[in-house]
Amino acid sequence: MSSDLIIGNGLVATLGEENRLIESGSVLVRDGRIEAVGKEEEIKALSPRAEYLDARGGLIMPGFINAHHHLYSTFAKGLSPHDPPPYSFVEILERMWWPLDQALGEEDIYYSGLVPLIDCVKKGATTIIDHHESQNYQLGSLDQLARAAREIGVRSSFCLGVSDRYGKGEEGIEENIRFIKGVQASPAGEREMVTGMFGLHAAFTVNDETLKRAVDAAGELGVGFHFHAAEAASDQEANLEKYGLRVLERLEKLGALGPKSLAIHCVHINEREMDILKATGTAAVHNPESNMNNAVGVAPILKMMERGVEVGLGTDAMTSNMLKEVQLANILQHLAEEDPRVAFCESCQILLENNPRIASRLFGVEVGVLKPGAAGDVIVVDYRPPTPINEDNFLGHFLFGVCESPVDTTVINGKVLLSKKELVGIDEPRIAARSRELAAEFLKRF
Repeated sequence: MSSDLIIGNGLVATLGEENRLIESGSVLVRDGRIEAVGKEEEIKALSPRAEYLDARGGLIMPGFINAHHHLYSTFAKGLSPHDPPPYSFVEILERMWWPLDQALGEEDIYYSGLVPLIDCVKKGATTIIDHHESQNYQLGSLDQLARAAREIGVRSSFCLGVSDRYGKGEEGIEENIRFIKGVQASPAGEREMVTGMFGLHAAFTVNDETLKRAVDAAGELGVGFHFHAAEAASDQEANLEKYGLRVLERLEKLGALGPKSLAIHCVHINEREMDILKATGTAAVHNPESNMNNAVGVAPILKMMERGVEVGLGTDAMTSNMLKEVQLANILQHLAEEDPRVAFCESCQILLENNPRIASRLFGVEVGVLKPGAAGDVIVVDYRPPTPINEDNFLGHFLFGVCESPVDTTVINGKVLLSKKELVGIDEPRIAARSRELAAEFLKRF
């Protein structure tokens, strides 16, 4: 029986450097990799016995990458409002997120992973870079997330945010080392589906001694860091008061930056810190919906990109919907700059070009593009252009048409996980029911 899969009868957008649009196009996936992309007749002739998925005239394109997610936040859904509500970002952390991650147990973490990973499949997010926090259950926590990712089938990177806020920084370092070593010892094909980074919570909750130990450990393992940077002004204030350095100045001094690292948010950085990101090759990841929700400000992504900083896009667990996030990235810059002309190309670039580059470095396989040899991560969006479409106007169709259309089909690593908007081989009702049971017990502890 052929293991080949053809996704055909649609408009193919390859993205990548060539960014071709192929009418009546198809994609052939073989053994988890893209084998060929082209006209329907040509692709069918290459593998006459292949399983066939009919796109029914929809848009066939690479799956989306979410460069910053927090799967552990699942049980925050439906939490009753605080009384009085938190009035600052620090209060939001101290009264909501830190108590939440303190209350998570082993099975909670596993189901906290399963639920949003299912949503990733439904929203066409085929790759995520996750940042985990569970201070009460650190050792073994990343295994639970990896277990969930393998069960659902989403390409995922995991790390644990090392923090000294409860005196458990050393244990956090141990968990990152243990998980990364396990990943590195696994077969190449498995590493392309589940991999690891070294996590830090944020500079203001990690002391110098812990940070130095983490840098040494990450250096020995050959991995980069995934950390929150200057999300709120309070991060800068705390670092200046205690260490006499701004956030990225301190992280650069202690060796946490580099081309394998991700600096998340970067809302309150200055031009000197932008130059540090550029000089070290560290990517910044923008999370517009989260920044708006927490009222922390607007990241200067246009200035960063002008200075040559690679900027990616994440959701910070607000959703798993990258189509929504890219629209918000565009509109937020319009508002911040008071200029409707800005960010049109840049907002699309950070999702469709920069995120694939960031993830491809991390997973060791090219993602976010349809071309031979790339990962077999393909989606079909239920979009049929009402006006002419070509390579020159594709971004206009994408931002104002594709982003408003539902995902019909999701294929990850050559495996069909969503077809005609129905999950394949995933029992969502059962998973959601067990999640509710666990959440009820979690809320008592919270």
